[in-house]
Amino acid sequence: MQLVVARIGRAHGIKGEVTVEVRTDEPELRLGPGAVLATEPSSVGPLTIANGRVHSGRLLLRFEGVADRTAAEALRNTLLIAEVDPEEVPEDPEEFYDHQLIDLDVVTRAGTEVGRISEISHLPYQDLLVVQRPDGSEVLIPFVSEIVPEIDLEEQRAVIDPPPGLLDDSQAEIASSREDS
Repeated sequence: MQLVVARIGRAHGIKGEVTVEVRTDEPELRLGPGAVLATEPSSVGPLTIANGRVHSGRLLLRFEGVADRTAAEALRNTLLIAEVDPEEVPEDPEEFYDHQLIDLDVVTRAGTEVGRISEISHLPYQDLLVVQRPDGSEVLIPFVSEIVPEIDLEEQRAVIDPPPGLLDDSQAEIASSREDS
């Protein structure tokens, strides 16, 4: 099974290094020297990691055969994809791979059916569960423990505790109001 582990950002310096947006909780395992990664678009890869380092809090990678800034810049926005055993699970029981979450039924704590997870959207500051509702609409649910307190893989469901307005706009609470002066 294939798993997106990073997205290549901009070139760094003149020797072919690139910044990467890490999309795995195990970068030392997936993005180490010698790792061979498939790419999207596939015409760019596969890419073999020559070395990596952290600079100012960002991971920098250099790939074999990418020797200068021009070649590095040509890789920008390429997704790096690792081959993962489908039976493999993260060490931390509070972590999940995307494939484990896709197609889980989503219900509220009260048991109300919300829909089914169709996609995981990885944003810079948090992940969102994209839930397909029975009526065909979608709802985005922040994947944080306060809102998604339980993932039950055996029962194939995610239990949510949505704040007012997340599922129904008519229940939204206005946090503050601004008076016109």
